[in-house]
Amino acid sequence: MTQGHGDDIHRYPHIRVNFSSNIYTHADLSELKAYLCKHIGVIENYPEPEPYSLEAMIAQRMDIPAACVLVTSGATEAIYLMAQTFAHRFRHYAIGCLPTFSEYADACEMFGMTRRDDRSHTDDALLWLCNPNNPTGIALDSAAVKRMRHGYRLTVIDQSYEDYTFKPLMAAQDAVQDERYVLIHSLTKTYAIPGLRIGYITASPTIIRELRHYVRPWAVNAMAIAAAKWLTAHDTKAIPDLEAYLAEASWLRQQLNLIPGIKVGATHTSFMTASIEQATACELKEWLATRHGLLVRDASNFEGLTPHHFRISTQRRDENMLLTAAIRQFVGE
Repeated sequence: MTQGHGDDIHRYPHIRVNFSSNIYTHADLSELKAYLCKHIGVIENYPEPEPYSLEAMIAQRMDIPAACVLVTSGATEAIYLMAQTFAHRFRHYAIGCLPTFSEYADACEMFGMTRRDDRSHTDDALLWLCNPNNPTGIALDSAAVKRMRHGYRLTVIDQSYEDYTFKPLMAAQDAVQDERYVLIHSLTKTYAIPGLRIGYITASPTIIRELRHYVRPWAVNAMAIAAAKWLTAHDTKAIPDLEAYLAEASWLRQQLNLIPGIKVGATHTSFMTASIEQATACELKEWLATRHGLLVRDASNFEGLTPHHFRISTQRRDENMLLTAAIRQFVGE
């Protein structure tokens, strides 16, 4: 699905606060920007056909072999690479929880796999699990993940938002040591650089070798590699105080749930799904964007949700107060 994702800020010229993207929007990227300005010359030459040097850096930081890391141009490329690589082995795919990110289904169907929802026949299905889950923000601990994947030969766990929760998730070492798991990670989310598409896969050496058969040369551009190397070396997370950020998310959820007709689901992250009784999510989104310059995510195109569902990502207190006040105005309270 190339259309219908969140953060379509390009469609709205006067947005003041962007609640539609799950990525933390107040990261201090000044040092990274300064570094890239000084090293702009990297665009004058081809990057490595495959970013082995970056993979080695990531592996060293995670204390796993370099042969267990494969860097991709964002987590979405990793999803499609997984589907392409294993379509010959698995005729079907299964989704661990709904609603969830649509690209798992889109990627599998692009390469000829069909959906299987019957858990009595799991051996020929590739299981996908988004954890923490997008759009709900719910995160399963590693024990729950292991219970869910029971019976599947291979489970792909997209942990793109692993730095947005305190839930104990699967570690890279788990996937390296057990060929039943593949983990997808997103430097885009960890360091709040969505314009630089950069992610990576951790898995056993055998699985990584299989994936490399389908990797395109120069798939990751030189600027993204340079940025990822600097970020990996410095490892300054985008969210300076996760505890405070999640506390603010809890406050925002409570305030929204006080508004008549608004219901917000539980979350273990900074983003959450909500529903509105009085109108559709599309109507709410357009009104907020055009009247107040506030952008939320119309979540009606997630399987399992309705035209009344939307998703929001926590911002600063003053910005969150703008949103709650605007929604109160919309519902006529």
